[in-house]
Amino acid sequence: MLSLVAALALAQSPKDAIVSVEKIWDRAQHSAFTDLIDHEGVLYCTFREGSGHVPGSDGTARVIRSRDGMNWESMALLDEPEVDLRDPKISAMPDGRLMVMMGGSYYEGSRLLKRIPKVAFSNSFVSKFYAPRPAVIDSIIWSNVDWLWRVMWHEKTAYGVVYQPVEGEWGLHLVSSKDGLDWTAVSELELEGRPNETTLRMLPDGRMAALVRREASAGSAMIGTSPAPYTDWTWNSLGVRIGGPNFVVLPDGRLLASGRDYTSEGARTMLAWITPEGGFKRALTLPSGGDTSYPGMVVRGNRLYLSYYSSHEGKTAIYLAVIRIDRLT
Repeated sequence: MLSLVAALALAQSPKDAIVSVEKIWDRAQHSAFTDLIDHEGVLYCTFREGSGHVPGSDGTARVIRSRDGMNWESMALLDEPEVDLRDPKISAMPDGRLMVMMGGSYYEGSRLLKRIPKVAFSNSFVSKFYAPRPAVIDSIIWSNVDWLWRVMWHEKTAYGVVYQPVEGEWGLHLVSSKDGLDWTAVSELELEGRPNETTLRMLPDGRMAALVRREASAGSAMIGTSPAPYTDWTWNSLGVRIGGPNFVVLPDGRLLASGRDYTSEGARTMLAWITPEGGFKRALTLPSGGDTSYPGMVVRGNRLYLSYYSSHEGKTAIYLAVIRIDRLT
């Protein structure tokens, strides 16, 4: 565990913002692409384990849990023979079960053949997970390379964004589901610049907000909002690139985002204040570097629990930072 003094020095943070930064998992050759949820007082962190960033050999999704954020135990290792399970994202279903959504990549050597979203469900006691199953994407928008990246539940309906890295402009579609398995097209998100990884949240005024990464050279992240039924989107540029974007809506309505920051010194994992109008202000750079980012974010009172991965200490590993929100500028 990094000392508070070391963490502050590395992070160039506001005084006392970082309470702790701890490496919580590094048992695989490559551990990356995290997500985090607080479910009935227990923190669940999920991430990919594999031989490398991409393509890696037979990537698996691990789920670990902790009540205090310090003592962690493994509760599940999700795998499927000859399938690279990538970038797992965890969410709580209305019936109390947990759901892990993953990308399922099929390779021939290093050549991608196809991609099928995969989903795994816990039992009702959240004591184990069942084997991954294919998620079914609406035939109206289906492609051979669909990736349903992160899921949000709202009023007993799951919402997510499918991106499709095909020739030319990439497809981006909002989809919904009642069971996490069958996904219906809701609207096309009409963005240029090869849009892809997207996090959805609900704003206090009832609008849905989407934070979208764009892959095109110098493509800035976009933030969009739409009232129900989420078919009329307004978009603004944040003016910066963000990889693995995530954000939370605080009780006072402010938006706190995290993701990969592309700095002149290399990639870092950062926190920033954002607004639906395209406002962006860096708040904190976490101890990180090299292959890094893809955070999970949980708010407990005045503290943010943030999972992420990084290779700044050599081996790519999973970290958990605890941050005082009131000390962020």
